[in-house]
Amino acid sequence: MAAVDVSVLLAACLLVLGPLAVVLQRQPWLSAVVYAVAALLCAGFALVGLVALAGPASGSALVLPIGLPWIGAHLRLDLLSSFFLVVLGLGGSITSLYAIGYGRHEHAPLRVLAFYPPFLGAMALVLLADDAYTFLLSWEVMSLLSWALVLTHHREEDTRTAGYVYLVMAGFGTMALLLAFGLLAGADGGYGFDAMRGAVRSPLIVAVVLGLMLLGAGSKAGLAPLHVWLPLAHPAAPSHVSALMSGVMTKVALYGFIRVVFDLLGPLEWWAAPVVIFLGAATAVLGILLAMMETDIKRALAYSTIENIGVIFAALGLALAFRANGLTAAAALAFSAALFHIFNHMAFKSLLFMGAGAVLNATGLRDLDRLGGLIHRMPVTAFLMLVGVLAISALPPLNGFASEWLLFQAVLMSPGIPQSGLQLMIPAAGGGLALAAALAAAAFVRIYGVGFLGRARSDAAGSAVEVDRFSLTAMGILAAICVLAGIFPGVVLDAMAPVVQAVIGGRLPVQANESLFTIVPIAEARSSYNGFLVFIFVAFCASAASWAVHRFASRQLRRAPAWDCGFPDASTMTQYSAGGMAQPLRRVLGSTLLAARERVEMPEPGDRRPARLVVRVADLVWQVIYLPISGLVGAVATRMDRLQFLTIRLYLSLVFGLLILLLIGLMLWQ
Repeated sequence: MAAVDVSVLLAACLLVLGPLAVVLQRQPWLSAVVYAVAALLCAGFALVGLVALAGPASGSALVLPIGLPWIGAHLRLDLLSSFFLVVLGLGGSITSLYAIGYGRHEHAPLRVLAFYPPFLGAMALVLLADDAYTFLLSWEVMSLLSWALVLTHHREEDTRTAGYVYLVMAGFGTMALLLAFGLLAGADGGYGFDAMRGAVRSPLIVAVVLGLMLLGAGSKAGLAPLHVWLPLAHPAAPSHVSALMSGVMTKVALYGFIRVVFDLLGPLEWWAAPVVIFLGAATAVLGILLAMMETDIKRALAYSTIENIGVIFAALGLALAFRANGLTAAAALAFSAALFHIFNHMAFKSLLFMGAGAVLNATGLRDLDRLGGLIHRMPVTAFLMLVGVLAISALPPLNGFASEWLLFQAVLMSPGIPQSGLQLMIPAAGGGLALAAALAAAAFVRIYGVGFLGRARSDAAGSAVEVDRFSLTAMGILAAICVLAGIFPGVVLDAMAPVVQAVIGGRLPVQANESLFTIVPIAEARSSYNGFLVFIFVAFCASAASWAVHRFASRQLRRAPAWDCGFPDASTMTQYSAGGMAQPLRRVLGSTLLAARERVEMPEPGDRRPARLVVRVADLVWQVIYLPISGLVGAVATRMDRLQFLTIRLYLSLVFGLLILLLIGLMLWQ
């Protein structure tokens, strides 16, 4: 049986598993069994993808007698889809393992079980689709199922708002993709991907398709200014669904962008790169600034997802620029950095959302200013979260540093580009990405320090207990991936090399030939990095420092009061708060980029109410773009409401006028 046949069979099993859960809804073992089966099926995806990456480059294809008449549903598993199938398989299987324990806390588990397995199957079909109809149908099913999962706790007003915004953005993105594939198919209606690859298009059509893909795939991935649904949907959804949406679904959106822009459109001219680079860098800075200001731990992680999506888009833009100028080695470096960061983000962001879910289950809280001291109550979760925080902060020797280091090596290759505009723009974008990396470290020091260190800021945090073993095992696997992919990045780069070769036409040198697990992206004279030696150095220094302290320090026990920041009161209110840690950056950058405003509410003399510092931070994209559009739509809808009171004669006149306009449009199109 071919690899694509196995993949389709696994996807079909996932699609059937949801309705089966509805039939068996009263069984007490249902939740654990559904998640366990989903984990096994997703592990099958990962295995099929790995085998396909190691096999022949041609891939395998399948045509099913469903879909459009006389065309059918074309499915194909090539090297690019195989890589993303591995990402889906690993992320889906580990998240499903986590859900076995997390799902016990759901008050209405069937609201998740009915849609969770089909959601995984729909994402797999997006990766396997080889024609426009199958791709769009699978994409829309994926969107609707994820929307249903976001609405799991639909009785809460914030959840309903999140579901509405997500549905609108998903519909807008699907419409953009529909138009993009319509232009790719052309007047001949070549809906198969093979026909699209061979078509000849004008520069105008290429530019429009690129813009539509940025709108369609970018809205699902979280590219600014289309990111507004993420910080609403991720906190509303159950934590294992948030991990899946952030760690996997956004990668499926990136796959759609790569499939069209790097494959179906063919080699693009250099002018296509600047807009992708600029949007990526701007998205990275905006996302991490918003994460720095947020006190809801899940919302902060959602904003961090926006930042990482921006990093990946910037890397893809660099790959477009290098490939357009025939710099194959540099293009392979940038594209490898993008794929590596896609894999890494799946690992550490899924880990962090699972950790946030563990905290939510243990305390019932998401507000950082009501947590604290969890390192004493939940030591295993605290350690695993620390691994995720270090990884997403791009600190060596973990995997986040390895992929971002590759990206900056690609930025340093920009002097070889002949266009002066790109020579100026790419270093500027690199500076923005460096700023985003620094802000990411600050943001996650704040999240971990306020949430896990210090003293408990509420009774719920003070009485928290460690979560179940299924959740800890899943988080432990992801933490191990973060460590191993950072120490041995050459293994991952060599595994991705066939994908880079198939898409870019070149690849990085074989990293297995380097000694001591060193990675050399271009040439050793330019740069090299050895995560294994960095790990040995960090472990040795930490062990030596610990030994020195225990060997030479006094063994006498001494007790002293903790530093109270100048306040003798032992209240937990004297600790640094999340807002207090964000204040310097809020005042330096937030006042301009986030419209941050501070106001002191001082009560009148004799009023016993305490003085308050009120801080307001807004997403300017929401205020400047979406609120005016929402108001305009409301005003137009109010005016159009009069149409329901027209006479039959006026209705027929409107239909006739629209028909005439449609015929004129068709005549001009021909």
